[in-house]
Amino acid sequence: GWISLQSKGLSTVLSVQLRVCGALHAMPSCIRGLLRPSRPFSKPLFWPGLRDLTTPRGKDPDETVHCFAQRRFGSEVASLAMDSLLLGVFAGNSCELSIRSCFPSLFQAEQTFHSILLGPLLGAGWGAQLGSARIRPPRAECWRQGSLRGGLETLPQAINAHLASRGVSVLQGQPVCGLSLWAEGRWKVSLGDSSLEADHIISAIPASVLSELLPAEAAPLAHALSTITAVSVTVVNLQCQGARLFVQGFGHLVPSSEDLGNLTMMLGGSWLQTLEARGCILSQGLFQQEAEKAAATQLGLNESPSHCLVHLHQNSIPQDTLGHWQKLESATQFLVAQKLPLTLAGGSYEGLLSVNI
Repeated sequence: GWISLQSKGLSTVLSVQLRVCGALHAMPSCIRGLLRPSRPFSKPLFWPGLRDLTTPRGKDPDETVHCFAQRRFGSEVASLAMDSLLLGVFAGNSCELSIRSCFPSLFQAEQTFHSILLGPLLGAGWGAQLGSARIRPPRAECWRQGSLRGGLETLPQAINAHLASRGVSVLQGQPVCGLSLWAEGRWKVSLGDSSLEADHIISAIPASVLSELLPAEAAPLAHALSTITAVSVTVVNLQCQGARLFVQGFGHLVPSSEDLGNLTMMLGGSWLQTLEARGCILSQGLFQQEAEKAAATQLGLNESPSHCLVHLHQNSIPQDTLGHWQKLESATQFLVAQKLPLTLAGGSYEGLLSVNI
């Protein structure tokens, strides 16, 4: 059955900002903005759009996001807009991440319609999605953003309650120590001091973690999954009494060409890897200090925060690098050939944008 949740929307237009050369620049949010120059871009974004309409589709089975954006829209869009977007969403390097895996809709639009801009307009199935009864209220009320009342945490809470009402037992706080296959094709799931049997497993844990749990019979699958890496990210929440920001917006992104000593409130990716390589101690004090420095430098927020929350999420954002689709294909072929009762789910496989909805 359906799980009932209340949604909420925001109809006010909140622009996304880019921080380039020490200043914040609002990205165009209407057609008029695309027809005139807007910093940090040197010419109207109409011209990169025209370039997309006239650029032939790529011939390679995969491409980095940077190369894809540069080929279709030019170097400025690639190095400023797409680079910033990849840092903000994936905490990753646009010169390493895969366009086919990170943005499959863009990849398919080019392959099918030879254009990113024409894809949503001409694509089959778009009309049915836009006509869905579940999104008619947001469209009618002109939502720009959507969420769930009470926060996104209400979704897993509702799923848990839904399962419990049907007599399903949900085990929490019991990490899986290993998986083994029995002759009849069933799983034995080791939980440390105990174990349980399963007809089928749906795994949503990181691919690298699952690779260490699989039995010897699944060594080829474990090897493919072990190559899917992830980066760590720290989220810092600052609360300042009576503070007023000089700019209002959904948030702002920073390209990798900017000084990474001054970071946004989501700290991670290659920056954390660099600190770890230098032997730095990743303490809450360090992250709070960097976040306060970023707030002062980028937003003019010089007041000391009244409250600060720091959360370090280790290896939390998978990196779908160039050729990621081949790893998935290899894993899928093994599962089918061996008839393993295992389903792979989560951000490690079909990309973050498949779960960030």
